[in-house]
Amino acid sequence: MSWFFSNPLPHLQRISKYNVDTLRIEPLAELSGSLGDLGTLLPLMTALVLTGSISLPSTLLFTGAANILTGAAFGIPLPVQPMKAIAAVAIARKFTLEENAAAGIVVASLVGIFSVTGLINWANRVTPVPVVKGIQVGAGLSLCLSAGSKMLAPLDWTGPWWGDNLIWAIGAALLLLFTLAYPRLPYAIIVFTVGILLSLASPVGDASPPVTTPAIPIVHPSRHDFYIATTTASLGQLPLTLLNSVIAASALASDLLPSPPFPPAPTVTQLGVSVTIINLAGCWFGAMPACHGSGGLAGQYRFGARSGSSIIILGSIKFLLGLISLSHPGPIVSVLAGIPKSLLGILVLAAGVELAKVGESVNTDARDLRVLDHTQSWDGKRLKELDAREKKERWMVMLVTVASLLTFKNDAVGFIAGLAWHWGFRAARRVEEWSDSRNGMPFWRNARHDRGESTGLLSHGHGHGHEESDRIA
Repeated sequence: MSWFFSNPLPHLQRISKYNVDTLRIEPLAELSGSLGDLGTLLPLMTALVLTGSISLPSTLLFTGAANILTGAAFGIPLPVQPMKAIAAVAIARKFTLEENAAAGIVVASLVGIFSVTGLINWANRVTPVPVVKGIQVGAGLSLCLSAGSKMLAPLDWTGPWWGDNLIWAIGAALLLLFTLAYPRLPYAIIVFTVGILLSLASPVGDASPPVTTPAIPIVHPSRHDFYIATTTASLGQLPLTLLNSVIAASALASDLLPSPPFPPAPTVTQLGVSVTIINLAGCWFGAMPACHGSGGLAGQYRFGARSGSSIIILGSIKFLLGLISLSHPGPIVSVLAGIPKSLLGILVLAAGVELAKVGESVNTDARDLRVLDHTQSWDGKRLKELDAREKKERWMVMLVTVASLLTFKNDAVGFIAGLAWHWGFRAARRVEEWSDSRNGMPFWRNARHDRGESTGLLSHGHGHGHEESDRIA
């Protein structure tokens, strides 16, 4: 982050030029990509507003500003999305503004401490790449499972109403497949526009309860609020933020958008500081706890985004809607609540598949296989060669991480399981190397030979002992 503290102007000028040039060349792709993460954002944000856990104007204004600043600072389509674990607990327990704000503040403060002290950078260095890949693949499959179970499974062929059913989902899925042959098609724009039009005709939006949260509240969490938030939501969110929103997001940015020709991928320290600033600025005013995420980055990349201009566009729209919602929040909530789950589900499914795809590179062009030159840059070609055993072990570590994450629905469990498997393989290699160094025999035979057989041989005389030793060897 040296540029951030010393002389940020040249860096920001290069990023600004890259953003403008990319937007000028591919305007539809950037606009379509800016909508790639809405399938995750809209349902959670709407539910939090309806439960009174966040302020809609504050959320739109602060996350919109965060989008704009993130796009200008990093130059890549890095999302600003809800802290999912906090959102899930807040919706289930109907958190107050104070409890929800306290949860975000606690996580942001801890992430900030880890970032400033260098702990998060150390964790990124020592974490094996197959474990990081496993976190990414697990997060992608979690998105797919969430889309299927929470958005698509409740649908039938005719309901819950004519604008939201399995027919619309199949149509959106077929259009998504069509984009494989025509990737320039602005899929997210089409789907989101249709979703807004259907929402305006939806009876669900009209039935939404009124929003009673103050427009821009100033939140004062008590000690009890911090206690409740920490014990129920923050501790579950912290590993998710550190692993998926910081470490995995930085790695994914490097994989999807290698530099050059793209801007340098943000470091884990930069992402950690960014998450801290976003929440310590917004949560005190009732904004939704937010972070970056590998799933949102994969979704925006999948639908065409390649620069920070995409999320600057999204941030500008959110900021404008935030200004409008200062006086009329109800209609915006109604429109957001009425967007068909069939369409949002396919958006989330596509983002999940895109994120899970990164697992295929664990043995091909993963970052720990890249051979760097004297400038610490990768030419996109030179890679370390792996033997068959190393490839199998890396696959196994990644799959164990994925399986544990999905089984326990916890990133931390997947992380620990992947590390255990990685170090288990390393320990096995050390034992084999030590065994090979002992005359090529298994270590237990060498131990028995040293304790018993050698003693017996020596008792018969030196010459016989040496002869017998040579015969055994």
